[in-house]
Amino acid sequence: MLQKDNLINRFTSYVTIDTQSDENSTTTPSTTKQWDLANKLHQELLDMGLSDVSIDDHGYIMATLPATTAAEVPTIGFISHYDTTPDFSGTNVKPQIIENYDGKDIVLNTELDIILSPDDFDDLLQYEGQTLITTDGTTLLGADDKAGITEIMEAVQYLKNHPEIEHGTIRVGFTPDEEIGRGAHKFDVTKFGADWAYTMDGSQIGELEFENFNAAGVKVFVNGKSVHPGYAKGKMINSIHIAQDFINSLPRLETPEHTSDREGFFHLNGIKGDVEQTILEYIIRDHDRGHFEARKEVLSNLANEINSQYELELITLEIKDQYFNMREKIEPVMHIVELAEKAMRAVDVKPIIKPIRGGTDGSQLSFMGLPCPNIFAGGHNFHGRFEYVPVESMIKATEVIIKIAELAAKN
Repeated sequence: MLQKDNLINRFTSYVTIDTQSDENSTTTPSTTKQWDLANKLHQELLDMGLSDVSIDDHGYIMATLPATTAAEVPTIGFISHYDTTPDFSGTNVKPQIIENYDGKDIVLNTELDIILSPDDFDDLLQYEGQTLITTDGTTLLGADDKAGITEIMEAVQYLKNHPEIEHGTIRVGFTPDEEIGRGAHKFDVTKFGADWAYTMDGSQIGELEFENFNAAGVKVFVNGKSVHPGYAKGKMINSIHIAQDFINSLPRLETPEHTSDREGFFHLNGIKGDVEQTILEYIIRDHDRGHFEARKEVLSNLANEINSQYELELITLEIKDQYFNMREKIEPVMHIVELAEKAMRAVDVKPIIKPIRGGTDGSQLSFMGLPCPNIFAGGHNFHGRFEYVPVESMIKATEVIIKIAELAAKN
């Protein structure tokens, strides 16, 4: 049996280490403080007695749990990231443990009157009677993805302590900078040496995902002409007004707040400017590759149309693809999804197979030659003060890892 207290202690020891990444940095890891947890994990893997334990110059950690069977069994990897999002503070995290949750409001912070309520987050009611770990309302928790790391560490520790469970070679990988889209950029797939892997980076219990958004980032540069406003008639070109025309010309209902499931969107997530120049920052997302390419074309055509109206090249675009839908790489090897689904059912978890409205390291790794579906880590409300994770979900995720290893050997 897995030890609940050991899991809680391991998780809280990880989340109290600040590992926030920084999208404006050019280094890997993007912040030096990520090394604090990276070095701790490296040492823990060594202390556990795993083989081939390594940490490279960019903070990528790998280790091997050797096979306990002489049979020819595929090498399976389990991967999580140790950075947390720059969207919300990860400094001085103070996890709170709520035993036997009663289904009512949870006061995260009395002084600041911050309350985690099922009136706002009805998924809480799924976990009545369970143990929840929450924030104190002033930071995020970091279950994304320190819950995944905890589960992998607990699983390999359990398998190490129970050599009577037959399994093939298990590879472990921990990465920096996933939250800023760089988690797999310097991951050495050849060195990792797995036939396939799973990221433990999903949300609620049961999630199993093998498709995600196609993603691109777009910068729209709108150039104007600044002239003294008292003498501007027929001379000034106000870039802010042109940018407003650009924004208003895009489909208003194709934005994150109006879409769900496999529906894509244009998301304006940054704007700065003056008369002379305005810069718009968009992300575009779509599960369908054809629709994704069409969205990029919509932006280009709109820029061309506005330029033609002014008979000047006022708008230029910078479009950068970020990642693609891993479904096209997973579908030829669907047995790896079926194995995870079978493992979940074997430990009494109902699989919830649905597309990710985002991306994971697994999407990039799949295109790098390592097919890599995503499995739940158990947390909710990531990237903010209302983040929480049920301990029982983390235990089940750990059991799923163990069962995948076991079933792969049997099959």
